[in-house]
Amino acid sequence: MAEHLNVYGHLNYYTVLPMDFSEISAKAHDFSKHLQEVKSSASEIHWYPYQTLGSFGTLDSILNGPYRRLLELSNRGPIADIGAADGDLAFFLESLGHEVHVIDYPPTNYNALKGLRKLREMLGSKITISEIDLETQFHLPIKHYSLVFFLGTLYHLQNPFYVLRSLAEAADYCLLSTRVAQVTADQQIRFSDIPVAYLVAPYETNNDPTNYWIFSKAGLHRILDRTGWDICCYGTMGEKVNSDPSSANKDERAFCLIRSRSRKIG
Repeated sequence: MAEHLNVYGHLNYYTVLPMDFSEISAKAHDFSKHLQEVKSSASEIHWYPYQTLGSFGTLDSILNGPYRRLLELSNRGPIADIGAADGDLAFFLESLGHEVHVIDYPPTNYNALKGLRKLREMLGSKITISEIDLETQFHLPIKHYSLVFFLGTLYHLQNPFYVLRSLAEAADYCLLSTRVAQVTADQQIRFSDIPVAYLVAPYETNNDPTNYWIFSKAGLHRILDRTGWDICCYGTMGEKVNSDPSSANKDERAFCLIRSRSRKIG
């Protein structure tokens, strides 16, 4: 097995070593601390304020069976990180020896991709950055990804159906997270088991007009099925009983690993 010293100074392999996700999650935690140190030396950048790699703890709790060795799924091709913020996840995956493509769009990125490009320079990274507006009839940079990370982006899209269908045609697997809800904002109507999505007003959720569709659990399952995905693992974090589309203290997030039915996966 060929070995190399990657751009971060860690010994890795061209063929990714088998790791249970608990080990991957622990490495993500350590790498996140390293990135914070790197970012602190570039105070001119208005960095994305949330810990992207913090989601690995949640993913560790929902992945089961053969999917515990998640990154072995990526041996068949590159990984894509869509909606990457400052690229923390992409740089972490690269540090493990993966080929990673970042797909994002400056007008909707927190700092117009300045943080991502600065980190790429500071780390000596070789990740590919593609500026793509997912609200258009877009085309992905390549025809096949073994694994796509699509975390915290779906509810920011005007046309989630088109995006999910396009990804199903290109990716074997996808790790997706999105906000979901069980009741309306006034707590009067319970819709968790109805396959629907709630369209928020421009400043109803987080005072952010880029929020659009908040799915019910049944609605999320339905759109994934209709766009060509099977759910392998599913779980939620946050409010478990009365989550709603608007309230900060009633926020519930769904995390799922999904497998494309459109591709022949060995």
